[in-house]
Amino acid sequence: MTRQAKLIKKLQDPKAAWTWDELCALLRGLGYQKLEGSGSRVKFDNGNPGNLINLHRPHPDNQVKAYVIRRIREKLQSGGKL
Repeated sequence: MTRQAKLIKKLQDPKAAWTWDELCALLRGLGYQKLEGSGSRVKFDNGNPGNLINLHRPHPDNQVKAYVIRRIREKLQSGGKL
């Protein structure tokens, strides 16, 4: 199983803990490009304005909050990426 397949499977688990690096790797593997904004703002763009993902990089630690992962999962499912 590839790393990308493992990350997609992990996304289906609502109790899984995510690091920022894992989330970035998942989105890059799904065709998103990371665009740094000011401060901790980050956008992930795949060329479709309806699928744009706006986030804040977690700080001071590297753990992504559960509600952010839920939002990403919903966005990817509605956009047909999962």
